[in-house]
Amino acid sequence: MEKKYRLRKNREFKYTYKKGRSLGHPLLVMIYLKTNHKEVKIGYSITKKFGKAVERNRIKRQLREIVRLKLSELKPGYNIIFIVRKDVKGASYQSLEKAVNNLLKRADLYKQGDSAQ
Repeated sequence: MEKKYRLRKNREFKYTYKKGRSLGHPLLVMIYLKTNHKEVKIGYSITKKFGKAVERNRIKRQLREIVRLKLSELKPGYNIIFIVRKDVKGASYQSLEKAVNNLLKRADLYKQGDSAQ
């Protein structure tokens, strides 16, 4: 995913956590906030309690790929943070994809006319 689509600064994360709205799913929590940016910015958060770096990075890589494929369908001007829950440990790529899709639909972050599967 290109740098312009990433939430990178700590203050961006903190502001989104503080002012944003959250939605939950058994695998993920999504926090989103409307901004004045021209593109959507996405960040990922996973606790060290989840496991070793290899496991954490694997989940983040999967989430990045899922979101990368959906970027063109998302409304511009939002900060989105995906927070990983412990139940993700045994989850497949497909179940992660369904969780992301479910959260994005519930938050109405898809562009009008785009039908996400």
